[in-house]
Amino acid sequence: MRIAIVDDIASEREILKAGITEQTARLSLDAVISCHASGTDFLAEARTEHFDLVFLDIYMEKENGVDTAEELRRFDRDCEIVFTTTSPDHALDGYRVRALHYLVKPCDGAAFAALFDEVIKRHPEMDRFLEVDTTGGILRLHLRDILYAEHFKHQIHIYLTGGEEAVTRRTFREFTAPLTDGRFFLCSRGVLVNMEHAADFDGTDFILKNGKRVPVSRSLAETARTAFGDYLFRNYGRRG
Repeated sequence: MRIAIVDDIASEREILKAGITEQTARLSLDAVISCHASGTDFLAEARTEHFDLVFLDIYMEKENGVDTAEELRRFDRDCEIVFTTTSPDHALDGYRVRALHYLVKPCDGAAFAALFDEVIKRHPEMDRFLEVDTTGGILRLHLRDILYAEHFKHQIHIYLTGGEEAVTRRTFREFTAPLTDGRFFLCSRGVLVNMEHAADFDGTDFILKNGKRVPVSRSLAETARTAFGDYLFRNYGRRG
């Protein structure tokens, strides 16, 4: 997840960065945060590197954040915009550029938490990670890299997109607890699949893009068909 902060006051940029860092850690979001002292500098980078989220100050000394947002929307319709401001006077401008939210300075922790909860609600498949204990130490797994996982012999075997396998000792309930976004489906009591990597569901198995088949219990077959259809609908146009 790439996040930009645009503010002409260095101390304000640092306050925002601290608040954002706290929330990305809370939500296990893998984030890269870049700071910009002007809308011009931000737009120059945004034209070559996509940002998922930008915190944009409205009242800068030489620039207006609303103008920067309008220019951003000329070439990027997807980046979420959060205006940071001392006044909500530009609310109608926010509608015009489809701003996600306003943060009124000074921003407190509760406001940051509510904002990032909304970001996750709107984009449940943001680049999140999971940390697991393995024999080689703590391993950080990006959720997008998990193909499927299965529990047997008191261990969880996690199969990854690069062909690797991670093994951890924990209960299956503990492992699946944070995997609550719509891409994951519980196929049986001990098998979980990431539908992000599924090419099809044939009524009995999820067929992954690499050809691997992940079986679904008979009692969950119809639920799996519905869940996969819903996932495809929500992510139409974004699947590779």
